[in-house]
Amino acid sequence: MSDQPTSPLPSSSPALAAADGEAKGRLGVLIGTKVTLSIDAMGGDSGPAAIVAGISRSAAKNANLNFIVHGDEAELTKLVKKRKNLKNRVEIRATTGVVTMGEKPSMAMRRTDTSMRSAIDAVRDGEAQAVVSCGNTGALMATSMIRLRKLEGVNRPAIACLWPSRNAGGFNVMLDVGADIRADQQDLLQYAMMGASYARNGLGLERPRVGLLNVGTEEHKGRAELKVAHEMIEKAAGIGSYEYVGFVEGGDIPSDKVDVIVTDGFTGNVALKTGEGTAKFVGDSLKTAFKATPLSRIAALLALTSLRRLQKRIDPRRVNGGVFLGLKGAVVKSHGSADATGVSAAIKLAYELAATGFTDRLAARVASAAASTQTDD
Repeated sequence: MSDQPTSPLPSSSPALAAADGEAKGRLGVLIGTKVTLSIDAMGGDSGPAAIVAGISRSAAKNANLNFIVHGDEAELTKLVKKRKNLKNRVEIRATTGVVTMGEKPSMAMRRTDTSMRSAIDAVRDGEAQAVVSCGNTGALMATSMIRLRKLEGVNRPAIACLWPSRNAGGFNVMLDVGADIRADQQDLLQYAMMGASYARNGLGLERPRVGLLNVGTEEHKGRAELKVAHEMIEKAAGIGSYEYVGFVEGGDIPSDKVDVIVTDGFTGNVALKTGEGTAKFVGDSLKTAFKATPLSRIAALLALTSLRRLQKRIDPRRVNGGVFLGLKGAVVKSHGSADATGVSAAIKLAYELAATGFTDRLAARVASAAASTQTDD
């Protein structure tokens, strides 16, 4: 299946079912699938050392991964040589330019000399199956849109993230978390479709539950576009193969009430950063409390296993990596301050997306939704 279906697929077609309904488990990765990832090594706050360390961790866990790493040739060559497990698995692409965190996306996407542009172009040219970058989010989205282009039928791509939750699988999907601060009712409908497809393939949910984030669950609450989107998302549930649970509130984001939370990029990004900050605050507060007195230190030792379990569950690095949905290519945005653990998590996600051909699955779903909307009109 190409990433540009020549004709929209009806919701009941065998091709669409194969494209969007067979994956089980976390992205249903086929064992032994060989994947080459394109890595922007210069965009993160911690520099290339953290990126290469993350690549090394991933390479040690997955023998089916190879890498094209973009950035300063001398520095990367030195770092890669120190990691014996990267021998013959890393190709270095020399670039001279770096997109800084403060650079305007409109300027960054025009530059041809950057590690970010080079990493994206490797996917566009078919040399790699997915790109990972810790760089400037706006610049990455703008450059990806120009170089990879949007899927047919997508107005605004979205960034989706996995959010720790009480669900059996441990996570919910939330989008948009920062691709675009604007989103009208049609955009929110597309987010619902793309988020449901991601949850179906990424979390193994045959019929994901989709909720629209609002200031309350009552139907009369919220902005005008939210009320219209509420009706559109509910009406499209059959075509999208999801269950619409209606409006959800902020407290429902980590709950077991919903699998996919749909919102605009402004609200989603604020929620994401608030969640990350709260997780860090809870972790730091627990450390301080258990070090306060000799008795609390003893209590910490007795509760060590439980504390480690809690730390792992709320550690943002475990789910580091926002997926750009709606593009003709897999792009994973790692947190700018990611360490080796965070980079490795983003690489794992990129591998899973590439190994399952998720972009093609999503293209089929978007085409089906677009055909349905045209028919209804």
